[in-house]
Amino acid sequence: MNRCWWCGDDPLYTAYHDHEWGVPLHDDRALFELLMLEGFQAGLSWITILRKRENFRRAFHGFDPERIARYEQSDFDRLLADEGIVRNRLKVHAAPDNARGFLQAQREFGTFDAYIWSFTGGRTLRDPAGMTRERVRAKSPESDAMSKDLLKRGFRFVGSTICYAFMQAAGMVDDHVEGCFRYVER
Repeated sequence: MNRCWWCGDDPLYTAYHDHEWGVPLHDDRALFELLMLEGFQAGLSWITILRKRENFRRAFHGFDPERIARYEQSDFDRLLADEGIVRNRLKVHAAPDNARGFLQAQREFGTFDAYIWSFTGGRTLRDPAGMTRERVRAKSPESDAMSKDLLKRGFRFVGSTICYAFMQAAGMVDDHVEGCFRYVER
């Protein structure tokens, strides 16, 4: 089966590619989890995060934003001692800020889904010329706008490149390449 080149032949990575990456995601909790994991991925490979995803879910209480927003020093100490996750102090300490920003966006827009998908007009963006390995980019005007707005709302680890990766993973952008079985003709 032909797939995008980046997932290689690791079974965990190919399952992620085949069933998750690029599938439009509209569940608030799942979107929050994905945005948090993308932030933790910064500077690392995505397969590292996938291998630790269940540990992240356990350590971050199922990515419950209400609970994460109230984290205290004992929570930071617990997380920084947890070998099952990425123990970057700055990323761990960003979690409550991101949870509070998420909750604020929910209050303002009704759902985080409504807020985050507004950056693509509520639809999946596709390059009309088709997608090839050479055409895949690391950011876009939409990810620039998302990053700027998220930062304004107090989020951290949400640069434009992280936002673009989030958009790809959440199906806001379809970057499956020509020849991949998941590629959609434009």
